[in-house]
Amino acid sequence: MACFFLVLALIAVMIVVPRLTGSTAYTVLTGSMRPSLPPGTLIVVKPLEPEDIRIGDVMTYQLESGESEVVTHRVVGIGATTDGEQRFTLRGDANNTDDEPVIAQQIRGSLWYSVPYLGYVNSALSGEQRIWLTRVAVGGLLAYALVMLLGAWRDKKAKEGP
Repeated sequence: MACFFLVLALIAVMIVVPRLTGSTAYTVLTGSMRPSLPPGTLIVVKPLEPEDIRIGDVMTYQLESGESEVVTHRVVGIGATTDGEQRFTLRGDANNTDDEPVIAQQIRGSLWYSVPYLGYVNSALSGEQRIWLTRVAVGGLLAYALVMLLGAWRDKKAKEGP
């Protein structure tokens, strides 16, 4: 039973919570954010308005605006171009050089929470497998609730007598 609840908790952390909050789960693939976010760490990134970004925040951004490839690094500088467009400079904690400055449209969000090693599981699951796991988890919870309700009803009937 404990294993079942552990699996449910992992599914909630990886799939349900991010989906309900509009967040996105990613897996750290490189060592650029060591020691705080080593490879294999699951990170959940929550959308953030550009004006709320501060130096020191860990952000996930698109390498190229509109492309799917992303990087998660720490904000080390905030500035603007001569025409007033805001730019963010980021760097991996384990890196010696800054990344190319990014614009607000490239920012996917800020680090909300992370779970070591769970990223390996996240990377191994396809979209269809995630849907299947979510359905199994919901079904398992409903079955558990039904068993608990029936047990309580049976105990109440036993106390009342024949």
